[in-house]
Amino acid sequence: MAEDVSKKRLGRGLAALIGEIDQPVSPQAKPSVSADRMVPIEHVTRNPRNPRRNFAPSDLEDLSRSIRQHGVVQPVVVRTAAEGRYEIIAGERRWRASQMAGLVEIPVIVRDVDDKTALEIAIVENVQRADLNPLEEAQGYEQLIAQYGYTQNDLGEVIGKSRSHVANSLRLLKLPEDVRTMLSDGVLSAGHARAIVSTSNPAALAKLIVDGGLSVRDAERMAQKDSEEAAQTGGLETKSARQPDNKDADTVALEKSLTDVLGLKVQLAHKGQGGQLRIDYKTLEQLDELCRLLGDNR
Repeated sequence: MAEDVSKKRLGRGLAALIGEIDQPVSPQAKPSVSADRMVPIEHVTRNPRNPRRNFAPSDLEDLSRSIRQHGVVQPVVVRTAAEGRYEIIAGERRWRASQMAGLVEIPVIVRDVDDKTALEIAIVENVQRADLNPLEEAQGYEQLIAQYGYTQNDLGEVIGKSRSHVANSLRLLKLPEDVRTMLSDGVLSAGHARAIVSTSNPAALAKLIVDGGLSVRDAERMAQKDSEEAAQTGGLETKSARQPDNKDADTVALEKSLTDVLGLKVQLAHKGQGGQLRIDYKTLEQLDELCRLLGDNR
């Protein structure tokens, strides 16, 4: 109970901080109440743990032109790194664009937070503004889980996303390197990537999708076909499984009972004291629900 309250307080605290970031501040005028102070831009450094890695030059140039005309609309959130020096928590894009605009100082909000909270804030800010590409978002989630022991449920509460969203994001990290590059570069969408992540050859399917300009629905159909072909050649469908009329009444009844409970097609191939249990799913959402029913608390 206390842990739940702590998580809710953390979520509210992060949301409040993100709300503060939205207040306008102009570097040409005295800082408003939303900024703690103005600091020399050379005293601010980037956070090496920032999940965002890609900053499109054209976007930075557009923002720098806006900053030259209107100033920094949102203060950069930082924490103290050393005496008179600061490390960015949120707002690296604004900091980069301010450098391009030739500013000598920028407005900042100073927060005294540890590494974990700094990473949480960075992810929350970027996710809420859709600044992260799908791969960066997944890598940020993985970093919180690996370094700080978050479960997917905990992470969903802190970030403000569903567990299903977190789980589906993390699955993207299973893609081959060349497919992840397509995803990071925006050549392949997250919907396409989620559809093919569990297929036998994601790289080949990704190339077909990009070359053919295929839709997400097309990708899902290709993935379904791949799954069916893999099942037919992978030894899972034994002769008895392919011929359900050879099964005894008890096995057929058990298959029907499990299918009704799970909402997914279940097949049993029973031989002697052992056998095989096959559960078919068509979407990642169905797989995620199956994991939930089986008590997966990752």
